Amino acid sequence: MRAVRYVGRGRSRLEEMPLPEPAEGEVLLRLRCCGLCGTDLFKLDNDVIPKGTVLGHELVGSVAALGPGVIDLEPGQRVVVPHHVACGECPLCRRGSDTLCSTFRENLLVPGGFSEFVLVRRRAVERAVRVLPASLPDAAAVFMEPAACVLRGIDRAGLPDVETPSAAATTAIVLGCGSMGLLHLLVLRALQPQIRVAMSDPIPQRRQLAEALGADSVSAPETLADAVEHLSEGIGADAIFDTVGRPSVTEKALPLSREGGSLILFAHAEPGERLVLELNQIFQHERRLIGTYSGSLDEQRRVFALLSSGRLDPTPLVSHRLPLQNFQRAVELASQQKALKILLTPGEREADRGAP
Repeated sequence: MRAVRYVGRGRSRLEEMPLPEPAEGEVLLRLRCCGLCGTDLFKLDNDVIPKGTVLGHELVGSVAALGPGVIDLEPGQRVVVPHHVACGECPLCRRGSDTLCSTFRENLLVPGGFSEFVLVRRRAVERAVRVLPASLPDAAAVFMEPAACVLRGIDRAGLPDVETPSAAATTAIVLGCGSMGLLHLLVLRALQPQIRVAMSDPIPQRRQLAEALGADSVSAPETLADAVEHLSEGIGADAIFDTVGRPSVTEKALPLSREGGSLILFAHAEPGERLVLELNQIFQHERRLIGTYSGSLDEQRRVFALLSSGRLDPTPLVSHRLPLQNFQRAVELASQQKALKILLTPGEREADRGAP
């Protein structure tokens, strides 16, 4: 099989690798598509992965082979599966911090999603694989893992309950109109259709898409404060979701939250970045500064239900579909902010195209 392997200095190359064979409890998937994630770009940009690594974890595949003992799946079925599954038993898991469990950090997709075939380890097969209904397209299902990460941040933001009378006036700010910022908009809308969402981004084309997808207010960063003042009826936002990861953006955004509001950090920052905040802005106004990382099995379950029901449709965020051999081009497009969500697909071998 072929897989996109890291060769160093931010570069990757499509190379031949042995086809893995599933052991007991394992499943071999044939790649259908795998999303290029901001975390993938961060690892490439900062050269923090060993040479030979195969990235990719937003995976949809079809069952190609079953290891001994796997009885709940059948060859040919379309499935979606995450790369991380917590143990569910350690002190962190029992306290609701399962995404920080040491077991959770193990990659259960071998060698990785950017490969023609992917082996799924037993723990993921037993606890995390979901068979796609015929009505759910690959381009929607591939968002299960990233949308679960978004849902975790929304849960932790402490937004007013949708059933309360105040819910109709709930206001959220999303910083950044990239794929993850727009995914925040879509998940917020799926959970609370009445919520008011203000978004900001310096790129006009992305602002236009945010408006088309239903944001109540879309502005350049320098005019965001006026937009929030109007949208929140003067009290500030209940929650701010930072999908940018730049301290200068975060620092300016905090005062736009209301008394008792939340600022949720949802983005990698450059190594060594520092956030400088006036402590009294948090202490005296009972604001909350919250970090959120990844998504648990429960959040994946809830997102899968939203996707399957059609309440959540992230397919408009897919801007490109490229074969694995164009992986470096995909990285360039995403890094230059010329794409939203890029899906990598198996493509064709020379023999498939009739080459001698």
